[in-house]
Amino acid sequence: MKKTITTTAVGIALVAAAFSAQANDKLTLQLKWVTQAQFAGYYAALDQGFYQQAGIDLTIKPGGPDIAPAQVLAGGGADVVVDWLPSALATRERGLPLVNIGQIYDRSGMMLTCLKSSGIETPEDFAGKTLGVWFSGNEYPFLSWMSKLGYETTGGAQGVTVLRQGFNVDPLFNGQADCISTMTYNEYGQVLDGGLTPELLTLFPYEDEGVATLEDGLYVLESSLEDPAKVDALARFLKATVQGWEWARENPEAAANIVLEYDDSGAQTEAHQVRMMTEVAQLLSSGEQGIGYLDPAAFDRTVEVLLGSDSSPVITQVPEGAYTHTVFDAMKALD
Repeated sequence: MKKTITTTAVGIALVAAAFSAQANDKLTLQLKWVTQAQFAGYYAALDQGFYQQAGIDLTIKPGGPDIAPAQVLAGGGADVVVDWLPSALATRERGLPLVNIGQIYDRSGMMLTCLKSSGIETPEDFAGKTLGVWFSGNEYPFLSWMSKLGYETTGGAQGVTVLRQGFNVDPLFNGQADCISTMTYNEYGQVLDGGLTPELLTLFPYEDEGVATLEDGLYVLESSLEDPAKVDALARFLKATVQGWEWARENPEAAANIVLEYDDSGAQTEAHQVRMMTEVAQLLSSGEQGIGYLDPAAFDRTVEVLLGSDSSPVITQVPEGAYTHTVFDAMKALD
């Protein structure tokens, strides 16, 4: 039987023991994508009772191809959303004041996965090739990279042809593309499951190419930060979230199985989720400040990548006020 995605499933006894004197603060978290180990830390914190212990009654909403987290936040359907920094900065520049209150990943999982049979061994071999790219905001690091390499993205022998890739790996198998976009923790595994071995592939991680941008972070509206009570609730939410991710990193198989318990689609498999959690663990913030801290230098690098493209940029100027350490510092004060 699948678990409901609220902390009420953890148990009344735990609530009474931890917060008998007051009701828990209700918060809703909107994920960027469907239920999978990319978000294992949140589900682990829910399942292990960390949110209840922090006085948070959390509801988690899965995402999907037709769900824009920022729109859900703007419409009042969530208090916090998981999003990638390029998308969040673009949304902010368009007028919706998103603010990053915590950064979960400090490394990018995005890469181009290419067939060696296409003759691609280095980025200099991209000329004349077809490259699969995700759009809806995910294309900007790629476009910046191509600009950096001096490639036009309109085809031709000295440029590259861009294929608008769906969220699958089909173009690599049906001959539509020489390279496709993959995440280290998801689509790359699907490529391997499809029968291609690492020896048949050439990988170009965005981290290694100097065009990586910050991915899974936590965002709220600026107005939430004007209310001390909401900041306190968000600090407790962040503390429990960090606990969940630390637990998931230490217990990848158990975390993967927790994700499966919350997956109503039935589309996920244990093997894939365990592999995903193992790869995700390598992306989690590991600096001195730990999970949840947005490194200003990493923020600046993302902005540089987004502003460094000759193509239409996702943002047109250096953003101000797009992140805050207020909630992170309040979380640290809880220890």
